[in-house]
Amino acid sequence: MILTEKELRSLVELIHQSPHSLLGMNPLGDKSGLVARAMLPNAAKVEIQPVHEKDKPRFELQRIPNTDIFEGVTKQANKVYAYDLVVTTHEGKKFQTRDAFSFLPTLSEADLYLFGKGDERKIHEKLGAQLRVADGVHGTSFAVWAPNAQRISVVGDFNNWDGRYHPMRLLGGSGVWEIFIPGVGVGAHYKFEIRDAHGHISLKTDPFGFFFEIPPKNAAIVWDTKNFKWNDGSWMKKRRDRDALRSPMSIYEVHAGSWKKKTATESWSYRELAEPLVLYVKRLGFTHVEFMPVAEHAFFPSWGYQVTGFFAPTSRYGTPEDFQFLVNALHEAGIGVIIDWVPAHFPRDEWALAKFDGTALYEHEDPRRGAHQDWGTLIFNYGRNEVSNFLVANALYWLDRFHIDGLRVDAVASMLYLDYSRKPGEWLPNQYGGRENLEAIDFLRKFNHIAHVEHPGIVTIAEESTAWPQVTRPPYIGGLGFSFKWNMGWMHDTLDYFSRDPIHRKFHQNDLTFAMIYHYHENFVLPLSHDEVVHGKGSLHRRMPGDDWQKFANLRTLLGYQWLFPGKKLLFMGGEFGQVNEWNANSQLDWWLLDAGPYHRGLQKFVEDLNKLYTSTPSLWQADYDHSGFYWIDCNDNANSILSFVRQKNDGTEPVAVIMNLTPVPRWNYRIGLPRPGKWREVLNSDAGIYSGSNTGNYGQVWAHEHACHNQNFSAEINLPPMSIIAFTP
Repeated sequence: MILTEKELRSLVELIHQSPHSLLGMNPLGDKSGLVARAMLPNAAKVEIQPVHEKDKPRFELQRIPNTDIFEGVTKQANKVYAYDLVVTTHEGKKFQTRDAFSFLPTLSEADLYLFGKGDERKIHEKLGAQLRVADGVHGTSFAVWAPNAQRISVVGDFNNWDGRYHPMRLLGGSGVWEIFIPGVGVGAHYKFEIRDAHGHISLKTDPFGFFFEIPPKNAAIVWDTKNFKWNDGSWMKKRRDRDALRSPMSIYEVHAGSWKKKTATESWSYRELAEPLVLYVKRLGFTHVEFMPVAEHAFFPSWGYQVTGFFAPTSRYGTPEDFQFLVNALHEAGIGVIIDWVPAHFPRDEWALAKFDGTALYEHEDPRRGAHQDWGTLIFNYGRNEVSNFLVANALYWLDRFHIDGLRVDAVASMLYLDYSRKPGEWLPNQYGGRENLEAIDFLRKFNHIAHVEHPGIVTIAEESTAWPQVTRPPYIGGLGFSFKWNMGWMHDTLDYFSRDPIHRKFHQNDLTFAMIYHYHENFVLPLSHDEVVHGKGSLHRRMPGDDWQKFANLRTLLGYQWLFPGKKLLFMGGEFGQVNEWNANSQLDWWLLDAGPYHRGLQKFVEDLNKLYTSTPSLWQADYDHSGFYWIDCNDNANSILSFVRQKNDGTEPVAVIMNLTPVPRWNYRIGLPRPGKWREVLNSDAGIYSGSNTGNYGQVWAHEHACHNQNFSAEINLPPMSIIAFTP
C-alpha cells in the first residue's frame, strides 16, 4: 500500500476534501510509474483498461485489506492516460466504466471567481447537475456550494444511494464541491449527502435542481431544459420592441392546480391545461396570464409561496418541457405569461436550503435578520454575494429557459424593512441605525437592472404595500427599478367602498378619488388578486351588498371601474364570472355557476366586452402614467354617489367619458360636462340586458350641446342606469 495510514483513513471515513488527489490515476512520487485507486464497495475484482491509447498498460488493482479501496501500480507508463475500470462484482456481474475520479474539474477559475463576486449570471449552467460530454464520455457533472461542509457525496439511483461511491472535491477556497460522473443521464434521481460543519450527515436536495420528484418526495432529477422547440419567435420579437407602460395589460391570475381539475383529487397537467386555458383567455380578451408560483414547493397549502426548488417548475403538473409547452401555446395565441417569483423567503425544510451545510448559508444566522415571523420561514442573506447571485441567476433562468414575460415579485415590503412585522427589540438596525434593509435594496436594484438589460421587453412587478418611494423608477435616480407596482391602496379603498351599503356611500366617495392623489408617483397595476378572496374575506361576490341583482350590478361596476381607471389590470380567476365561494386551492372553480341563472354568464360576457373595449381603445392605456391621460369631470357629487372622468391619449385626443352611478337609483337626464360638442356614442353600459342588467340606457348615443357644465364648454343630459358604469366616445 502506497497510501499513508492518514490518507487511507481519510478515504475510508469519507473526510478527505480532495478525493481526486488520491483516487483515480496519479504519477508516483518519484515519477517512475503510475498508481491507480478506486473505491468500489461492491467490487470483487478491478482492472485498468486503456481507452484511447491501446498500447498503454492494462493492470489489476488489489483490494487494500478491510476496505473498499483498490490500488494498483504500473511501471510501464509514467504519464496519466484515459482508462476504463473493468469491475467484477461479488455477484459475478461484470461492467466497464470510465472512472469519475479521472476527469478534470468542470468549473473554471473564472466561473468560481465570478460566482464568489456575485456576477456569474449563468451559474445555473455551472452548479447543480449538468449533462456533459467529457473526453467523449456522456455523463453528468454535479456541483454544489457548501463552504462549511466537511464532505459531500452525490448519491442517487445510479450508486444505490451510497455516499462511498462518489465523494466530491472542494475547489480551492470557493466553497464549491464538484464531480463528473460518467454514464449518469436524464432521469437519474439524486441528492447530496453532506457531512456538515458539525459532523452531522444529512441528505439535501439540489438548490439548482431543474426537476424534482412529485412531493412529498424530494429527490432532484437530472434534466435538460434546453431542448424544447419553441414556436414563439414572432411573439418574442414583438415583446422586445414593446413599451409595456404604453400598451394594454389586463392580467388573468391563475392557480394552475385549481383552475379546472380532471377529478376531485387530480389537476390537469401543464399540457392538458394549455388548450382550454388559451381558448378561454383568448375569448375573454385578457392580454396576459399570471401564474401563482410554479416553482417546486413541498407544501401545497402554501400555494407555491414556500419554494423548495427555485429552478424547477413543480412536477405536480408535469415536466419542465410540459410547462414550456404551456408558455409556448399562450405566446402563439398572443398572450403574455407572468409568474410569481418569491425571493423574499424560503421554508425551513431540513432537506432544502435551510442550514444547508450546517451553518446559516442562504439565510442570516441571527433570527432577528434571518427568520420571518409571519410565515415561519427564513429570509435570504442578500448581502452574501453567492446568495444574491443565486437569486439573480434564478430570475434570468425563468426569463431565458421558459420565455417568461414578467416576474411579479412577492412580498417586497418584507424585504425592504428590517422591522417588517416585528416588535421593538425583535430586529437589528442597519449600519446607519435605520430600519431599511440596505442589502435587499441593492439586490432588488441589481436584479431589476440585469433582468431588463438582458431581456428587453420583460416586466417586473412589485407586490409592495407601503409608501416606499420610487419603486418603479430606475436605479440610477435612486429607484428600485421595477416596471410596475401593485396599487394595494387602490385595492383596499375600492373594495371597502363597494362592500358598503349604497345608502352610506355618499360619506365615503373619497375612497374612490384618493388614488389619483398619488397615482403618478408610481406605475401602478390595479389588482383584485387571490389575496382578496381567501382567509375568510369571502369572494368578491359575497363582499357586495344587496340581493343577487345588486351584487352583480356592483360587480360589473367594480370591474368596469378597474378597467377604465388609469393603471394596468389584474383579476384573479373566478372573479370574471362571479365565483360565489371563497377560493379553495383543493378544488376547481365553480364553473357550474355559468349554467345557474343569467347573472354569472352576464358578468363573464361583460368582462369579455370590457377587454375588447379596453384593448381596442388606446385612450384607456396609452397614457396610464401621463398627467394628460386623465382628468375628473366631476368627483364632487357625493350626495348622489356619481363620479365622472375622462380618459384620453397623451396628446389630448380620442377622449372617453366615463360616468359611474353607485346607487341602485336611476338618474334621468343627468347633465354631464363633455369636452366636445356633437354625438357621443355609448360604448359601454354595465346595465345592458346582455349582461343581465335592467337595460336602462341612452339608446346608444347622446348629444352634447354648447352648455357649460363641470368646467367643460359642452354638456349632455344622460340617463344613468342604476348601479352602473357607462362610457361614451365622440
